[in-house]
Amino acid sequence: MTSSDSSSLSTQRHVAFDWGGVFTIGTFDGRSTDRVAERGGVSVETVRQSYFRHVRQLEVGAWTLPQFWATLQQETGVEFAYEEFEALYLSSIHDNAPMYAALAALPKTVRVGLLSNNYPVVSDHLRARPEFARFDALVFSNEIGIKKPDPQSFAALEEAMQRPAAQTAFVDDVQENIDAANAYGFHGLLYSHERHEAFEKELAAWLSV
Repeated sequence: MTSSDSSSLSTQRHVAFDWGGVFTIGTFDGRSTDRVAERGGVSVETVRQSYFRHVRQLEVGAWTLPQFWATLQQETGVEFAYEEFEALYLSSIHDNAPMYAALAALPKTVRVGLLSNNYPVVSDHLRARPEFARFDALVFSNEIGIKKPDPQSFAALEEAMQRPAAQTAFVDDVQENIDAANAYGFHGLLYSHERHEAFEKELAAWLSV
């Protein structure tokens, strides 16, 4: 490696993203609980009380998705089979097409990561998607046992990216996570669907050293 190559590596900037609310429109949890309630013939409030009481067990990988569903069934009285629940759950993902287009358009010299508070089965589903081949590093909370905004989750992202946090932007739709990313040393970029074009300009400006 020449000195110019080394200098380029030390100044090259990169980007990592959250998934829910960034690569999706609306909240995955909100849409899936709506659909479970409708299919099960119970109120959304009943489903959400149980769902959000226990969802952290999924986020940190303490429970499998079948375990989570069994508890949800017991507490809500919903009776349809796990296999149907899994299909319903995964089909609740509503892609944010402009963000996937932005991902595909990133220069090949830019390393791309993902840090997501996620769930078993869902993370496997995402990893298998063709669009996810563009990511160089995938960090899911359910696989490392730690969720944002814990600083250890950002340490795991930095390690997976194999680049310093200071050279990496982190994109999230939750201010608390942006604050945590900034505190760790990343360059936080708060995202909202309504400002997608402005976001692309902000990211392009960050990547253009």
